[in-house]
Amino acid sequence: MTFEEAIARFDRHLAAERNASAHTRRAYASDLAQLAAAAGAARPDRVGADQIREWLASLHRTRAAASIGRKLAAARAFFRWLVREGALERDPTLGIAAPKQRPRLPRPLSVDDCKAVVEADDGAPARDDADRERRLRDRALVELLYGAGLRVSEAIALDVRDVDLLAREVRVLGKGRKERVVPLPQAARQSLAAWIEARRRPGYQAEPLFPAHAGGARSRLDARSVRRLLGRRARRAGVADRVHPHRMRHSYATHLLDMGADLRSIQELLGHASLSTTQRYTAVSAARLVEVYDRAHPRAKRK
Repeated sequence: MTFEEAIARFDRHLAAERNASAHTRRAYASDLAQLAAAAGAARPDRVGADQIREWLASLHRTRAAASIGRKLAAARAFFRWLVREGALERDPTLGIAAPKQRPRLPRPLSVDDCKAVVEADDGAPARDDADRERRLRDRALVELLYGAGLRVSEAIALDVRDVDLLAREVRVLGKGRKERVVPLPQAARQSLAAWIEARRRPGYQAEPLFPAHAGGARSRLDARSVRRLLGRRARRAGVADRVHPHRMRHSYATHLLDMGADLRSIQELLGHASLSTTQRYTAVSAARLVEVYDRAHPRAKRK
C-alpha cells in the first residue's frame, strides 16, 4: 500500500469511525504527506523511528513545540491504525517523546472590553436595508460567541432551527460530533430574536443561522470572516488587545468562573472532553485576583 493510498484510507477512517472534523482531517493529511516527503518513502512500512525523529528535529527551526507535538500526534494515530489494520507489524512512533511545551494560559478580555466589542456597531444609523441586516447578523453572532462561549466552528455551523428562543437555549454540535445544549443569556436572545425575525420567510428555519451575505440563504459565514469581523469591531471600540473568536470563548469561561460558576458546569457548557482542559481557567482567575489585590489592597503596596 502506497503512502497516498494509506493516507486516503486513514482519512475515511477518521471521518466514519472517529467523527473527525474536516479541519482535523485536512491537518492530519497534510502532516502525513509532509512526513512521507521528509522520509523519502513511497510506502509507510518503509518509515522507521530514526526517520520520524529526523523529521521532527528538522521542524524545530521553524515550528513551535505545540505544532510539532500535533504533527507527532498525527503520525502516532496513523501508524497505530496501520498496526490495527494489519498493514504494519510495529508502530515506529513508539518511544518517541513529544517536545515539552510551556503551559500557555488563556488570555481573556475584561468584561468592559467584551461589552465594547459586542456593542461596537451601535449608534451610527444603517445606510440601507442590507446594512441593517448585516448589523443584526453581526451583533447576534458576537453576542453568541461571548454569551454562549461557542467555538467559531460551532457558531458558523448552526442553522436557524438550532436556536430555541422559548427554551432559551441553542443546540450545538461540537468536537467529535458531540451534541450539547447551551443556555442563552438575555442579551444574546434579544439579538438572535431580532436577527431571526429579519430572516422570516418560507423554509428559513433550515437555512444557516449566519449566512455569508445577510440577504443570502445557503452560503455560510466562514471562520476567517468572523475573525476579521471581530478585529474591525475591536478597532472601532478602541480595544487595544487582539480580539479573535477563541478569545471571546476564553473570556466567557473566565468571567463565569469569576462569578462563582463551578468547573464541572463550565466544562459542560464549553463541551470539553476533559476537566483538565477547563482547569486552566482557575489559574487565570487566580492570577487576576492577585493583580486586583496588588492594585487595591493597602498592605500590598510596597514602601
